[in-house]
Amino acid sequence: MLSEQMEPKRLAMLLVVLLRLGGRLCEGCLEEERTALFQLKPFFSFIDVDSSSNCCEWERVKCNLITNRVTHLFLNVSNIIIVEDVEPSWDDIIYTKPINDMYYDGWRNKMKFWYLNASLFLPFKELHTLSLSGNFIVGCVHNEGFEKLSLELNKLEILDLSYNNFNDSILSSLSELSSLKSLNLVDNLLTGTNPINGIKMLSKLNQLEILDLSNHYDLGNNVLSLLNDFASLKSLRLQDCGLKGTINMLEFNNMMNLKELYLCENKIKSLGSLFHEKEGPKLTKLEVLDLSDNMLNNSIFSYLGVLSNLKYLYLDYNKLKGRIHMKDFCKMTNLRELFISNNNLKGSLPMCFSNLTSLERLDLSFNDLSGNISALKSLASLQWLDLSYNKLQIPSSLGYLFNLSKLQYLSASNNIIYVDEMHSVAPRFQLREISLSCCGNGGSFPQFLYHQHDLVDVTLSHIHFKVNQFPFWLLENNTNLKRLHLVNCSLSGPFQVPFPSHLVLEDLDISNNFFSGNIPTEIGAHLPSLSSLNMSKNDFNGSIPSSFGDMSSLQILDLSNNQLFGGIPEHLAWGCSSLEILALSNNTLQGPIFSTNFSLMSLSQLQLNGNNFSGMIPNALSNCSFLGTLDLSNNYLFGKIPSWIESMYSLSTFDVSRNQLCGRIPKWMGNTSILGQIDVADNHLQGLIPRAFCNLNRQLQFLDLSMNNFSGILPSCFKPSNIEEVYLSKNMLQGPLPKAFRKSSFLVTLDLSYNHFSGHIPNWISNLSQLSYLLLKRNHFEGEIPIQLCKLPHLSLIDLSLNNLSGGIPSCLKVTALNKVPDHYSWISYNFLGANRSISIEESIEYTIKSRSYTYKKRILQYMAGIDLSCNKLTGEIPHEIKNILMLFTLNLSHNSLTGPIPRAFSNLRDIESLDLSYNNLTGNIPPEFALLHFLQYFNVSYNNLSGKTPERIGQLGTFDESSYVGNPFLCG
Repeated sequence: MLSEQMEPKRLAMLLVVLLRLGGRLCEGCLEEERTALFQLKPFFSFIDVDSSSNCCEWERVKCNLITNRVTHLFLNVSNIIIVEDVEPSWDDIIYTKPINDMYYDGWRNKMKFWYLNASLFLPFKELHTLSLSGNFIVGCVHNEGFEKLSLELNKLEILDLSYNNFNDSILSSLSELSSLKSLNLVDNLLTGTNPINGIKMLSKLNQLEILDLSNHYDLGNNVLSLLNDFASLKSLRLQDCGLKGTINMLEFNNMMNLKELYLCENKIKSLGSLFHEKEGPKLTKLEVLDLSDNMLNNSIFSYLGVLSNLKYLYLDYNKLKGRIHMKDFCKMTNLRELFISNNNLKGSLPMCFSNLTSLERLDLSFNDLSGNISALKSLASLQWLDLSYNKLQIPSSLGYLFNLSKLQYLSASNNIIYVDEMHSVAPRFQLREISLSCCGNGGSFPQFLYHQHDLVDVTLSHIHFKVNQFPFWLLENNTNLKRLHLVNCSLSGPFQVPFPSHLVLEDLDISNNFFSGNIPTEIGAHLPSLSSLNMSKNDFNGSIPSSFGDMSSLQILDLSNNQLFGGIPEHLAWGCSSLEILALSNNTLQGPIFSTNFSLMSLSQLQLNGNNFSGMIPNALSNCSFLGTLDLSNNYLFGKIPSWIESMYSLSTFDVSRNQLCGRIPKWMGNTSILGQIDVADNHLQGLIPRAFCNLNRQLQFLDLSMNNFSGILPSCFKPSNIEEVYLSKNMLQGPLPKAFRKSSFLVTLDLSYNHFSGHIPNWISNLSQLSYLLLKRNHFEGEIPIQLCKLPHLSLIDLSLNNLSGGIPSCLKVTALNKVPDHYSWISYNFLGANRSISIEESIEYTIKSRSYTYKKRILQYMAGIDLSCNKLTGEIPHEIKNILMLFTLNLSHNSLTGPIPRAFSNLRDIESLDLSYNNLTGNIPPEFALLHFLQYFNVSYNNLSGKTPERIGQLGTFDESSYVGNPFLCG
């Protein structure tokens, strides 16, 4: 009876509570917590206190939906990741880190560090997750550390302190937060007096399930024994912690609950046994093991067999080599992900791979595997497969993979693709991404492609298909296709656009094929969403369609190396407002470059070289403030270099060579902040080289002023320290060889030929340690050839001809063919912004061979070594040491006063093609061993004092007539 009387009272009290709670729900977050957030604002300026009066609606704050109390604070500087679950499980926790480690390190050097008052978080009684990542916090205010939170914040489970500057003194205060389940200490400074003891104190956190100590290189192997006391851990991360040598896995003996172990980016060579003599195998609950980027060898395979529950195994970037030892490895039938890329594994795929039926992701890329892929045909759960960069035999039909119904991603590029037409039935898979680039003959397009309808990304480049049309059906069948690359596929015929229009395609590359005919006039309407289009290196002709102007999203357009004619459509220059890269080089386009209707303000790369454009450099380009590369070379432009280019602060490459420009080099060119490549060769420019060039001393890498009318001397202040290529030939420059290049230790090419330089070749020439091409032809240099030239290890071509040099030839002088040239020897490359391509300035060098001057591209010169000392006043004998010059292609010592015999050792110059010793005072016989010079194409010893018989006319010597020997009165035969 009493209970019946009490019931209405209880209901009334409950109603009052609900009404009060409802009132609070209407008001939003608690006022004391809102006030506390305002107090945090000075330290975390990104807290958006003005966005709403209800702090639960703020971007960095998450509240309990019932109590409206703050449960999550995301005060990390970088990526904001909101965890949707109010109480996420341990394996759902998301780690945050700065967008870019290098970017963060740059900030770390600039930002002011500060101390945190942890008591500011006391008002948040139900706080569950606190992220303070990337805030440059050094430590806590004295007596206001995290230990202050231990009694009040008993619901705090997730604490992220990564990417700060805490030292090991923070560890003792953290050990008081008994409710913690996840602690992230990545990339701090746990390198104080005794960080190891501090980490041991964290073992008091008996509910801790996730611990991340990554990016603390000084911890080393000693940290392992301390972690054995963390019995509650389920996930342990020790990435880049200085672990090395053999790791004793029994150090983790007490971690019976460990499911995830991340030991990547260390220097581990092997693992100790996972088997305890008395207690049997350890770490049997382990599901994730990341050992990538270490120094592991094949012994690792024998350790893994006991890990029967392993689901995710990462062994990429190690030192595994030879065959895959799979005896125990294939017993791990629960594996879902297996990454073994970037090793040196050889041989065929193990057939026991078929046991791994749970495998969803497999990465074997960047190894040396060979044979077929039949071992993969039973992996029914496989969704993601990367076999690229091996020597595997991949059938174009993908027949072995037909039954893998879940397969969505396949990369098998850079293997051996062979034609296999045996499968005409539809495969069970529906791919989203496929990459089969390189190498082999593909026949017709693989039949399986006709049955694919979910493709998003397709790359089939460098496979030679026997198809005479563009596969427009691939676009029509796959309406979600965003990327299609068919580079160098021997495709021919006209280019067809899909019907109806494809509204999703963003990236199309059909470069380096044999497509011909006109580019469809309606291309802009049928492919309206393109952001990147590369149709270069084909046989397209006709005019550029104006409908390109309808592609408002187009950022990259490359139509270079075709046979297009006409002008640049005004609609393109006006409508493609997002265009960043425009490459129309090497066509037959003509007329003025741009009209006044121009809105390509976002251009960063403009390549119009190798056309028939005329007129002046257009003023329309003055609005392109982001322009980094401007190449207008090899056209018919006239007038002066415009002054407005001075305001283009992003300009790094400027090439207007081979035009008809006149006037002087503008002084402003030295005022541009990042200009590193200048090519104004073969114009009608004149005057002095401006002193303003001295402002380019740090950034200048490439300078070509050749074939103009420049005069005077180089400015004394011009000392480019990072320059790699210098071409000043065929001007009227004078004076001694300037000290300009004295400290140019990166200089590869120095071409000062055909000028009026005088004086001695300076001894500091030995400072140019990377010099390969030294061309001083037809100047007024005098004195002896400096022996300092012998100290240049990369010297490949020397031309000192047509000077007034005297004395003997240094016996130590040598040149060496480069054979395989690094990029900076062959040409200077500059990457497109946002494009997987590059543009180049490739210069030519004039060199006399076989008594004629030829112009060589440097990619040809890399296989040659040559010395030309002709037309000087050299005396003495020819050094016998020249026989040691490797791959000498040409030697010209003619028109000097050399004496003595022709060295018999010249017969060792087996690669020589041109040998000119004419017009000297040489004596003695012509060595008969010259008949062994099988590549000799030009031979001249005329006008000397040689005697005896001419060599027997066999081999190459049989191809030379009397003119090679004339002028030797004592020579007979």
